[in-house]
Amino acid sequence: MSKDKKIKVAILMGSKSDLDTVQVAVDVLKIMKVEYEIRVLSAHRTPKDVVKYVEALAERGAQVIIAAAGMSAALAGTAAAHTILPVIGIPIETKTLKGLDSLLSTVQMPKGIPVACMAIGKSGAENSAIFACQILALQDQALRKKMLNFKEDMARAIRKIKI
Repeated sequence: MSKDKKIKVAILMGSKSDLDTVQVAVDVLKIMKVEYEIRVLSAHRTPKDVVKYVEALAERGAQVIIAAAGMSAALAGTAAAHTILPVIGIPIETKTLKGLDSLLSTVQMPKGIPVACMAIGKSGAENSAIFACQILALQDQALRKKMLNFKEDMARAIRKIKI
Protein backbone atom coordinates (compact mmCIF):
# COMPACT_ATOMS: atom_id res chain seq x y z
CA MET A 1 0.00 0.00 0.00
CA SER A 2 1.20 3.50 -0.78
CA LYS A 3 2.33 5.56 2.16
CA ASP A 4 0.47 8.51 0.62
CA LYS A 5 -2.87 6.71 0.51
CA LYS A 6 -5.45 8.36 2.77
CA ILE A 7 -7.06 5.93 5.16
CA LYS A 8 -9.46 6.09 8.10
CA VAL A 9 -8.60 2.75 9.72
CA ALA A 10 -5.24 1.03 9.95
CA ILE A 11 -5.37 -2.70 10.62
CA LEU A 12 -2.23 -4.27 12.04
CA MET A 13 -1.68 -8.00 12.32
CA GLY A 14 1.16 -9.66 14.17
CA SER A 15 1.26 -12.46 11.59
CA LYS A 16 -0.16 -13.24 8.16
CA SER A 17 -2.00 -16.17 9.77
CA ASP A 18 -4.15 -13.62 11.64
CA LEU A 19 -5.86 -12.66 8.37
CA ASP A 20 -8.37 -15.50 8.70
CA THR A 21 -9.71 -13.82 11.84
CA VAL A 22 -9.25 -10.23 10.68
CA GLN A 23 -11.08 -10.80 7.38
CA VAL A 24 -14.47 -10.32 9.05
CA ALA A 25 -13.37 -6.84 10.17
CA VAL A 26 -12.26 -6.08 6.62
CA ASP A 27 -15.65 -7.22 5.33
CA VAL A 28 -17.46 -4.79 7.66
CA LEU A 29 -15.24 -1.89 6.62
CA LYS A 30 -15.87 -2.71 2.95
CA ILE A 31 -19.64 -2.80 3.49
CA MET A 32 -19.49 0.56 5.28
CA LYS A 33 -17.15 1.94 2.59
CA VAL A 34 -14.50 2.97 5.12
CA GLU A 35 -10.97 3.43 3.74
CA TYR A 36 -8.50 1.07 5.39
CA GLU A 37 -5.23 -0.72 4.91
CA ILE A 38 -3.75 -3.85 6.41
CA ARG A 39 -0.14 -4.35 7.45
CA VAL A 40 1.67 -7.30 9.01
CA LEU A 41 3.96 -5.89 11.69
CA SER A 42 5.26 -7.60 14.79
CA ALA A 43 5.73 -5.88 18.14
CA HIS A 44 8.57 -8.31 18.81
CA ARG A 45 10.16 -9.00 15.42
CA THR A 46 9.76 -5.54 13.81
CA PRO A 47 9.25 -3.13 16.73
CA LYS A 48 10.91 -0.16 14.99
CA ASP A 49 8.70 -0.68 11.93
CA VAL A 50 5.60 -0.69 14.15
CA VAL A 51 6.59 2.60 15.75
CA LYS A 52 7.47 4.26 12.43
CA TYR A 53 4.20 3.14 10.85
CA VAL A 54 1.98 4.11 13.80
CA GLU A 55 3.61 7.52 14.22
CA ALA A 56 2.87 8.38 10.56
CA LEU A 57 -0.80 7.35 10.62
CA ALA A 58 -2.37 10.58 11.88
CA GLU A 59 -0.84 12.67 9.10
CA ARG A 60 -2.27 10.17 6.59
CA GLY A 61 -5.77 10.79 7.93
CA ALA A 62 -6.11 7.61 9.97
CA GLN A 63 -8.43 7.98 12.91
CA VAL A 64 -8.53 4.47 14.37
CA ILE A 65 -6.11 1.57 14.66
CA ILE A 66 -7.21 -2.05 14.90
CA ALA A 67 -4.45 -4.39 16.12
CA ALA A 68 -4.81 -8.17 16.02
CA ALA A 69 -2.28 -10.43 17.70
CA GLY A 70 -2.02 -13.75 19.48
CA MET A 71 -0.05 -15.17 22.38
CA SER A 72 1.73 -12.26 24.10
CA ALA A 73 -0.39 -9.90 21.93
CA ALA A 74 1.80 -6.85 22.46
CA LEU A 75 0.90 -5.22 19.14
CA ALA A 76 -2.10 -3.18 20.33
CA GLY A 77 -0.22 -1.89 23.36
CA THR A 78 2.85 -1.04 21.33
CA ALA A 79 0.69 0.92 18.89
CA ALA A 80 -1.14 2.70 21.73
CA ALA A 81 2.16 3.70 23.33
CA HIS A 82 3.12 5.63 20.19
CA THR A 83 -0.06 7.49 19.25
CA ILE A 84 -3.11 9.24 20.63
CA LEU A 85 -5.33 7.57 18.03
CA PRO A 86 -7.80 5.11 19.54
CA VAL A 87 -6.50 1.54 19.39
CA ILE A 88 -8.83 -1.45 19.29
CA GLY A 89 -7.29 -4.82 20.12
CA ILE A 90 -8.40 -8.16 18.72
CA PRO A 91 -7.08 -11.11 20.74
CA ILE A 92 -6.36 -13.94 18.32
CA GLU A 93 -7.39 -17.45 19.34
CA THR A 94 -4.34 -19.62 20.04
CA LYS A 95 -3.92 -23.38 20.08
CA THR A 96 -2.39 -23.71 23.52
CA LEU A 97 -4.61 -21.42 25.59
CA LYS A 98 -7.54 -20.83 23.20
CA GLY A 99 -6.81 -17.09 23.12
CA LEU A 100 -6.94 -16.47 26.86
CA ASP A 101 -3.25 -15.50 26.68
CA SER A 102 -4.02 -13.03 23.88
CA LEU A 103 -7.02 -11.62 25.73
CA LEU A 104 -5.13 -11.00 28.94
CA SER A 105 -2.18 -9.46 27.09
CA THR A 106 -4.47 -7.11 25.18
CA VAL A 107 -6.70 -6.06 28.05
CA GLN A 108 -4.05 -5.68 30.80
CA MET A 109 -2.60 -2.33 29.72
CA PRO A 110 -0.83 -0.02 32.14
CA LYS A 111 -2.50 3.20 33.23
CA GLY A 112 -2.19 5.85 30.54
CA ILE A 113 -1.96 3.44 27.58
CA PRO A 114 -5.59 2.48 26.87
CA VAL A 115 -6.56 -0.20 24.39
CA ALA A 116 -10.20 -1.07 23.69
CA CYS A 117 -10.22 -4.87 23.84
CA MET A 118 -12.72 -6.93 21.90
CA ALA A 119 -13.66 -10.59 22.30
CA ILE A 120 -11.33 -13.38 21.25
CA GLY A 121 -11.44 -14.35 17.58
CA LYS A 122 -13.79 -13.55 14.73
CA SER A 123 -16.55 -12.12 16.91
CA GLY A 124 -14.05 -9.67 18.34
CA ALA A 125 -12.75 -8.87 14.86
CA GLU A 126 -16.24 -8.03 13.62
CA ASN A 127 -16.92 -5.91 16.68
CA SER A 128 -13.60 -4.11 16.22
CA ALA A 129 -14.71 -2.87 12.81
CA ILE A 130 -18.17 -1.94 14.08
CA PHE A 131 -16.60 -0.04 16.98
CA ALA A 132 -14.17 1.71 14.60
CA CYS A 133 -17.14 2.75 12.44
CA GLN A 134 -18.99 4.07 15.49
CA ILE A 135 -15.95 6.20 16.38
CA LEU A 136 -15.71 7.51 12.82
CA ALA A 137 -19.47 8.15 12.72
CA LEU A 138 -19.05 10.82 15.39
CA GLN A 139 -17.70 13.11 12.65
CA ASP A 140 -19.12 11.50 9.49
CA GLN A 141 -22.88 11.91 9.02
CA ALA A 142 -23.10 9.49 6.08
CA LEU A 143 -21.41 6.77 8.11
CA ARG A 144 -23.63 7.66 11.07
CA LYS A 145 -26.68 6.91 8.92
CA LYS A 146 -25.19 3.59 7.80
CA MET A 147 -24.49 2.63 11.40
CA LEU A 148 -28.01 3.55 12.52
CA ASN A 149 -29.40 1.44 9.66
CA PHE A 150 -27.08 -1.42 10.62
CA LYS A 151 -28.40 -1.37 14.21
CA GLU A 152 -32.00 -1.19 13.00
CA ASP A 153 -31.41 -4.11 10.60
CA MET A 154 -30.14 -6.20 13.53
CA ALA A 155 -33.19 -5.31 15.60
CA ARG A 156 -35.50 -6.09 12.69
CA ALA A 157 -33.90 -9.53 12.24
CA ILE A 158 -34.48 -10.34 15.92
CA ARG A 159 -38.10 -9.18 15.78
CA LYS A 160 -38.75 -11.52 12.83
CA ILE A 161 -37.84 -14.59 14.87
CA LYS A 162 -40.94 -16.57 15.77
CA ILE A 163 -40.83 -19.61 18.02
